[in-house]
Amino acid sequence: MKKIKIILIVGLLSCMHFFATAQEKSSWKELDNFHSIMSKTFHPSEEANLKPLKEKSDSLVIFAQQWKAALIPAGYKLAETEKGIKKLTKKCIALNTAVKDHLDDAVLTTMLKEAHEAFHYIVEECKDHK
Repeated sequence: MKKIKIILIVGLLSCMHFFATAQEKSSWKELDNFHSIMSKTFHPSEEANLKPLKEKSDSLVIFAQQWKAALIPAGYKLAETEKGIKKLTKKCIALNTAVKDHLDDAVLTTMLKEAHEAFHYIVEECKDHK
């Protein structure tokens, strides 16, 4: 029972850190622009509402491409960040294509989750924590 409580507390603290990090504004305009459109499409999908995704999937691609073309500011690991944004852009392009091809909502939800995870990899794991 004690182990379960510890696991729950650690999990809760991890979630709190995750959400606090996700809500922070960065000094990287293109990251913030992408985050804005990602949050407008991803969070409704958690409630099975894919309408925002279907209406804005092309914006995910546009903002991902703008982010990919932007200079990476100090504070980010260059190679990892470039690789992460490239992966994210590919996921957004594939997702947009899937939306345009009217793929099943379950497929779209999975693809959006993968793009969301790729986004969080960049903002959490690509930071240079020196």
